[in-house]
Amino acid sequence: MLSTLAIENYRSLRRLVMPLGRVNAVTGANGTGKSSLYRALRLLADASRNGAVAALAREGGLPSTLWAGPENISKAVRRGEQPIQGTVRTGPLSLRMGFASDDYGYAMDFGLPQPTLGELRRPSAFNLDPEIKREVLWAGPFLRPASLLVERGGGGVRIRKADGKWHDGGHVLQPFDSMLSEFADPERAPELLTLRERIRSWRFYDHLRTDADAPARQVQIGTRTTILGPEGADVAAALQTIREIGPNGALDEAIDLAFPDSKLEIRNNAGRFEIAFQQHGLLRPLSGAELSDGTLRYLLWVAALLTPRPPELLVLNEPETSLHPDLLPALANLVVTAAKETQIIIVTHSRPFLAALQAGSDETGLDLRTAELVKEFGATTIEGQRPLDEPPWKWPSR
Repeated sequence: MLSTLAIENYRSLRRLVMPLGRVNAVTGANGTGKSSLYRALRLLADASRNGAVAALAREGGLPSTLWAGPENISKAVRRGEQPIQGTVRTGPLSLRMGFASDDYGYAMDFGLPQPTLGELRRPSAFNLDPEIKREVLWAGPFLRPASLLVERGGGGVRIRKADGKWHDGGHVLQPFDSMLSEFADPERAPELLTLRERIRSWRFYDHLRTDADAPARQVQIGTRTTILGPEGADVAAALQTIREIGPNGALDEAIDLAFPDSKLEIRNNAGRFEIAFQQHGLLRPLSGAELSDGTLRYLLWVAALLTPRPPELLVLNEPETSLHPDLLPALANLVVTAAKETQIIIVTHSRPFLAALQAGSDETGLDLRTAELVKEFGATTIEGQRPLDEPPWKWPSR
C-alpha cells in the first residue's frame, strides 16, 4: 500500500507531499488542483508502460505542464507588500513525481533536453520533448544512499546486487525510455520488475459513459470479464462474472441496497449479453438502453468496485456524477467493500458522499483520510497541512 505521494512543479502542484491511507478522499473547490492530482497519478502509471513522455506531449509538452508561477515567493509577497512577479531562475526546469510504501519507493524527474553542437547546427523536431533526467528505486519508505536499489542518471543505469555492490546496467537508455520498461528483469533487477508489475495493476476510472449512445447501453458479445473496461462497454459480462465468481451475494446486496426490491438479470442470447433490470412496481424489466443515467452509472460502479481481480490501487474521478443523493450511501458501501482488497483514491466534489464514506469507515474501522485542496498564490496545498505535517520525503538530486 502506498504511504506517500509526492509531486512537484506539475501544473498547480508546486509541491505536494500527501500521506495516504487505505481509502483517500481528495476534495476541494473547482480549480484547486484535483484534476491535476489525478493526471499526475496517471503519468506515474504511464511510466510503467514507457508512456509518460508521450502522455506529457499530449498535454502540450513540458512547458505547458510545468508550474507557471515564480520559482520562489518571497515573504513580502505573502504579506501583500509586493506584487507577484517573475524572478531569475536558479535551478533547472524540473517536473518530479514519486511515491513510497513500506517496502519500496520510486521517483522520476523530467526536464528539457540540452542541445548538443550537432543539434544547434540542425535542430531536432523533438527538442521540446521532455527527457527523463533522473529515476530512482529504493527499499523502504525513505530515500537514503544506503537504501538505493536501482538508479538512473542521464542514460546510464546502475543496479545494486545482493552483495551490496553496484553493477552497470549494460546499455545506455534513450532519454525518453523509462528504466521501468527497459531494465525490469527477474535476474538483473527483480525489485524493479516487482514494482513495475505493481504499478501496471493500478486501475483508473474517469469517464464511464452513460449517454444515449454509450456502449454500456448496447447488447455486447460477452466473455468472462474480471476487470471492467475503461468505458464500461462490457458491463453486462462484468456483472455476470461477479455473480458467478465474485463475493457470494455481494452483487444482489449492492442492488438491493440502492434499489430495494429490485433484481438484476443478465440475459444471454447466443453469447450476446444484455442487462435486464426489474424495478419494484414495473411489469417488465428495463434493458440497458432504457435505464436512467444514474441507474446505469451505479451499475457501472458495482462492476468496477466488486471486481474479482482487485488492483493494487484503484483511482476514481468524481464517481458521484449523475447519482441521486439517495444512492450515495450505497456507493460509499461499495467503496468500503472494495477497500478490503485494494487501496483507493477518490477525487470528489460531493460533501454528502464524503459524509457517507465517513459513516461507512466509522462503522467498519476503515482508515479513511480526507485531503481538501486549496489554492495559495496559485499553488495547490492541502488545507491545514503545515511543513512539519508532511510525510518525510527527499527528491533524488540530478
